Amino acid sequence: MGCEPHIRVQAEDFDLAVEIDRLTDGRRDVGAVVTFTGKCRDEGGRLAALELEHYPGMAEAEMTRIARQAAERWQLSGLTVVHRYGKIRPGENIVLVVTASSHRKAALEAADFLMDYLKSRAPFWKKEHLTDAGPGQWVEAKAEDENALERWKK
Repeated sequence: MGCEPHIRVQAEDFDLAVEIDRLTDGRRDVGAVVTFTGKCRDEGGRLAALELEHYPGMAEAEMTRIARQAAERWQLSGLTVVHRYGKIRPGENIVLVVTASSHRKAALEAADFLMDYLKSRAPFWKKEHLTDAGPGQWVEAKAEDENALERWKK
């Protein structure tokens, strides 16, 4: 494995620039940094907040397992995944993936792989809180998220 992933699950927001600096500071072998930031949508104005719950310890362990798979599959210089929990309002950050490598292809592919697997395998439960103040509803898993994993099984 080329790098040891940095994994965090936290309620507070993250700072993209700080995370990139933390991952690349002093690294002269980094030629590419790829970031993905997942944000909360308002779903056409109907969503007031998205509440994310997780089982502490289990979420970090599964995220670490997924990240180590990426670090074994691609030659990465660094890898960070930050996932938030709690009530997140539209426009706020939910998840951050940062991959660093000597060349862009490894960083791009690893980030894409990570998001596909985090979306379908990381143990987070999502509840939508609607603007009409009705009761929140749990979000079901989507078949397309599961289907997205097929391309990585080659």
